[in-house]
Amino acid sequence: MDAAPPRPYLGAASDGRDGDAGVSTAWIYIWGLTALAPKEQELGYRPCVGIMLVNMEGKVFVGQRIDNVVEAWQMPQGGIDEGEEAKDAALRELFEETGIDRRHVDIIAKARDEHFYDLPPELIGQIWGGKYRGQRQFWYLARFLGQDSDINIETEHPEFRAWKWAQPETLPDLIVPFKRKLYRDIVQEFRALI
Repeated sequence: MDAAPPRPYLGAASDGRDGDAGVSTAWIYIWGLTALAPKEQELGYRPCVGIMLVNMEGKVFVGQRIDNVVEAWQMPQGGIDEGEEAKDAALRELFEETGIDRRHVDIIAKARDEHFYDLPPELIGQIWGGKYRGQRQFWYLARFLGQDSDINIETEHPEFRAWKWAQPETLPDLIVPFKRKLYRDIVQEFRALI
């Protein structure tokens, strides 16, 4: 079984509705873990990567999810294939989701630690074949060396319906609620290098 996220967070989480200060009946975070049924607690974390791609103006690439009805924007991310190195997975995912070739990218840094997030209970069992409770992600910061015309989200298996460059500090507000802490941590860690 995978280890729990290393950083504790004690308190209640909202159910995803902005402004909801009450304790959600849907999910609660205690010590960085979602209050899950015993079977769900046995599930591990899917090994993944994420890449914060910044342009020359210090803005970050985000794509609007094609499979989500809410306006959810995220940085490119995805699973690590068996035997694949994390850096190679990050560059592969970037290409698969944005069409950006690795020759247009300069990797600047790798996050010090893995970052974790838990899915809300209503999503566990609905994605990734029900095998995981969330993701453990290796994050990379990369400089985009190309032109906007090098970006093509109409890939073989599109994940985004739109894309834009966003200010780093706005990223946590653009992502789905259960990934906001992870995005705050990533922005804070990479901020000085952007």
